[in-house]
Amino acid sequence: MIEEPARKRVLLANPRGYCAGVDRAVLTVEEALNLYGAPIYVRKQIVHNKHVVATLERRGAIFVEENEEVPEGATVVFSAHGVAPEVHEQAKARNLKAIDATCPLVTKVHQEAKRFAADDYDILLIGHEGHEEVIGTAGEAPAHIQLVDGPEGVDKVTVRDPAKVVWLSQTTLSVDETLETVDRLRARLPLLQSPPSDDICYATQNRQQVVKQIAPDCDVVIVVGSTNSSNSVRLVEVALDAGARSAYLVDYASEIDDAWLAGATTVGVTSGASVPEDLVDQLLDHLVARGFADVSEVTTVDERLAFSLPQELKRDMKAAAAAKASTD
Repeated sequence: MIEEPARKRVLLANPRGYCAGVDRAVLTVEEALNLYGAPIYVRKQIVHNKHVVATLERRGAIFVEENEEVPEGATVVFSAHGVAPEVHEQAKARNLKAIDATCPLVTKVHQEAKRFAADDYDILLIGHEGHEEVIGTAGEAPAHIQLVDGPEGVDKVTVRDPAKVVWLSQTTLSVDETLETVDRLRARLPLLQSPPSDDICYATQNRQQVVKQIAPDCDVVIVVGSTNSSNSVRLVEVALDAGARSAYLVDYASEIDDAWLAGATTVGVTSGASVPEDLVDQLLDHLVARGFADVSEVTTVDERLAFSLPQELKRDMKAAAAAKASTD
């Protein structure tokens, strides 16, 4: 009796892709282009995704590293990752029209940092050195904040008063690694306080949770996302830790090496929080063409959160709509 070949299938993670903060940030740039016209300057990548940045560049967005690159009096959008107070001051000094697209969940961490610094706490910020979000948060209270870059950074921590220490974190970290870091910190500092609510954002947690569910059944997990996207890189790590035989990060379906799929019967697919769904659709088409036509979506939670646009942009959109109505 001849055995039938194993059925090839795809387990498609849900939730995946755009979170509320990314959706808001991208829409902010698109609406600014519609309202003010090109060019619109954006400090840093609006979100960490090559495709999104290239798409907005084609529409007239100009991405810069610092405010000094923006012509005086022009419009600049600050990215979803947040900025330090000095960046706002620089924009004022150059008479820039600044639109702040910082994710509200990052803003929450900024507010926590300011509050604990005002109470003279030492703040241990768990995050990745050099990440834009970490730089922005640390800039709120540089004299009080020290970075803890994962569990291995715990031994370097020094505090003034072990009874006045709190930990905060970057919003896009691995939940498990962050908890390991906190456990190690607490072993050294038993009175360490926790943030008032989770700093790791809902979308990061949800995307990691569904990957943990599908990974044990997967020969391969493919994560759509860019290499500078912290939450996308974490999804690859989570997949491997949760039992996937292999896991890879790609920006586009064309980057998939067919050798990854050799002998595989189950492929897991997900995408980082800054990835548009059309890139996932292209990846699924790529897999269908290679025999993985059976796609099952695995859903762990239904996300409904949405954020409104920045107030400064909404105000100008409302004024423009009123002016148009008065001339019609």
